[in-house]
Amino acid sequence: MDFANEPIFQWMSQFAYQPGTVYAALIGMMMLSAVGFPLPEEVTLISVGILAFMGAHPQHFPPPYEGAPVVSVHTASAIAFAAVVLSDTLIYLIGRVFGRKLLYHPRVHKFFPEHMMKRVEEWTHKYGAYACGIFRFTPGLRFPGHLACGMLRYPAWKFIVIDGVAALISVPTQIYLLAHYGEPILSKLRQFKLVVLALLAVLLVYFVFKKIRARRAERAS
Repeated sequence: MDFANEPIFQWMSQFAYQPGTVYAALIGMMMLSAVGFPLPEEVTLISVGILAFMGAHPQHFPPPYEGAPVVSVHTASAIAFAAVVLSDTLIYLIGRVFGRKLLYHPRVHKFFPEHMMKRVEEWTHKYGAYACGIFRFTPGLRFPGHLACGMLRYPAWKFIVIDGVAALISVPTQIYLLAHYGEPILSKLRQFKLVVLALLAVLLVYFVFKKIRARRAERAS
């Protein structure tokens, strides 16, 4: 594993033997992602998968002491799934309780551009309750989408079931994928790390440009 000597993986490997810290951070990041924090939950899930992979290969990522606890792929997957469903349900309940008046609150409205809410409205009308699951696979629309499901008063049980099935498909699989097939995946990432960094830079520039344009449009209106 040539990539094991990369500084970034050397730094990450210390957390592979701090499962309590990783699980707590996993819950926190899943909750923040659910409420619109600008860090996709996929980044968190992939990172946890890498840590589980490292913990399963102590010969390449030595533990600080013999018998040190490791990040378990099964425990991490279960925690991530539960945290995602609970946080999505919380957003749904907020939308159900406060309704549309929440969207028009001055401090909240600026986070929901007109084009975003138009797409959410189109999907909820087109797909009905099944939109709950579709929003789970669309990072930019998860938060407003789940709010909208609550505002439209879809049955809570139906939201939880559909969102839960979608989360079961998308959340644990990412952690298991990295935990079991980490070596070829990370080796490829190492080979193409310049490409990955370039893509991240482009995404960052796009995100900043989008925010600036949204603010200008808001001022103009």
